[in-house]
This record gives sequence, structure tokens and C-alpha cells, in this order.
Amino acid sequence: MTEAAATVLIDRPLEGVARLRLNRPEARNALNQALRRALAEAFAELDQDDSVRCVLLCGGSHCFAAGADIKEIAALGASEVWRLAVPRYWKPIAEFSKPLVAAVAGPALGGGCELALHADVIVAARSARFGQPEVTVGIMPGGGATQRLMKAVGKYRAMKLMLTGEAVGADEALAMGMVSEVVDDEALEPRALELAALIAARPPMALRLLKEVALAGADAPLSAGLLLERRAFELLFDSKDQKEGMQAFAERRAPQFAGR
Repeated sequence: MTEAAATVLIDRPLEGVARLRLNRPEARNALNQALRRALAEAFAELDQDDSVRCVLLCGGSHCFAAGADIKEIAALGASEVWRLAVPRYWKPIAEFSKPLVAAVAGPALGGGCELALHADVIVAARSARFGQPEVTVGIMPGGGATQRLMKAVGKYRAMKLMLTGEAVGADEALAMGMVSEVVDDEALEPRALELAALIAARPPMALRLLKEVALAGADAPLSAGLLLERRAFELLFDSKDQKEGMQAFAERRAPQFAGR
């Protein structure tokens, strides 16, 4: 196993669900180049795997991800940081077409918080802490927080987090709309797996189109977003899953979605 591959563990705990686990416990899952590369490769591979309908992203039981690996970048100059080409590693995650659930325990800071913000559903343990502390070390967020965090929680809450560098706990994150739900630490992965399995049981085409339209529409005028939604809605009536779903509803039985 290569250094990059060893930093992300992949398993299939349930049908249709792939679980990615960050695996740099000695560095609190700090995002170094090897971990970034492994994540990008894993997401690109899983996006093409038709047996995977939902991905669950986990950190450790005491830390999701503490941010970028400061030791790796502290002495670099601007051109050297540019040559790291970090955006190419974020791209497969940002463009991942299937539902993504994140299970967060402990700190999710800096790049770790930005990684969680790529998820469609975030389940937070009560120990979770979210923050963008980049200003405390003389820089600013560089993995999307100035855009994704602003859209998730609004200007004033996002700017407070980014300008002060202070973190918020799970309950405050829930109140501001930053996470989907909060559970006790021991219930975190069981609950996140339960949600991932529930999503994986839904029709894959509908899930992918729903995510595509929701994300694209967020950056478009309302009229354009509504048009995208309507066209995707109509398109699904050509799918076998739509026929199966509605027939199953009429027959009062559980549908069997095949992704066609």
C-alpha cells in the first residue's frame, strides 16, 4: 500500500454504501499532499462505480480533521504553494455526483471544516467543533470556506467564524444550519450509516439529478434554477425506477430501484 493510499481507508459496510475513513491519527488527520491525493483518487473512483450509491466520509473517533498540515507548508513561498496545485485535489470531491454524508467527531478545523462542507448531509457528534482558524496563523481559508460557509450559514455568522478564527460546538453549528443533526458520540457512526443506507436505497438517477440541480441552482437566478428542476423532473419519467417506484406505491410494496 502506498503512502497516499494508506491515508484513506475504504470499506463497504452496507449494500450501496462506501465508507472513506481519514487515516492519519498521528497528525490528527491533517490534510497533507498524500491525504489530499488519496481522497481525490478515492472520490474519482467511487463516482464511476455503479455499485456505490452513497458515500460516508469519516474521521477518527476523537478528531475529524485538524486542518492543513502546517509543517508541510509553513516555509513555502507563493509560487511553491501554487505548484502544489491543491485545487485539483478538491475538484473530484466538489464535483462528486452521488450523495455524500459526513460523520464528524471532535475538531473539524480549517481544511477539515472545508472538507466537511463538501458533504450533502453532516452528522455531528456532540464533541464536534467546527472552525476556520486560518487567520490565527497569518493566512485565510483556501479550500472554499469563503464561498461554501457563506452559503451555508449566511454572511454574518460565516464572517464571524472566519475573521475571529474561533470554533463553534455541535449544537451551535446545528442552530446556524451548518450541520444536519447532532447525536451522542457513541451513536455517530451508526446514525450516519443508517442515513447513508436510507439514501442508498433511493433511486440513483433521481438522487444524482437532485444533487446536480440543487448545487447548480444555488449559483443561478431563481428562474434558471426552477427551469433546471423542471427539466430534470420531466427527464426522470423516462426512467425504469420512476415506473417501479410509482407501481410499488400503488401496490403498497417496497420498491426495488435498479438505477435505470
